[in-house]
Amino acid sequence: METPPPPPALPLDAVTQDEKTLGIVMHVLCLVGFPILGPLIVWLIKKDQSSYLDRQGRELLNFQLSYLLYGLGALFLCIFLIGFPLLIGVGIATFVLTIIGIVNASEGKVYRFPLTIRLL
Repeated sequence: METPPPPPALPLDAVTQDEKTLGIVMHVLCLVGFPILGPLIVWLIKKDQSSYLDRQGRELLNFQLSYLLYGLGALFLCIFLIGFPLLIGVGIATFVLTIIGIVNASEGKVYRFPLTIRLL
């Protein structure tokens, strides 16, 4: 099964400052303890008003759900001791990739997170 192509990039002037700010807010909510609920609320409210926020929210929610599944898998593998380094790796990857997402959102871009399962 082929991976769907990335969403087309919007010209930088087509994304308003408010949209960029909300894109950043969605990512920051993930860092402060609301990795799924925070972006989900913003996305549900704004998805019909902005194609940028719709794509940003979908991508971020897919990323958070995917890495939650990876974390749960690593947690299960802690029984066999291999899960501990995997769990640390998933945590570091989630943090670093969220920071990269914040930087891209501040530029009005939608970052395609690696190893993300496209659920939405």
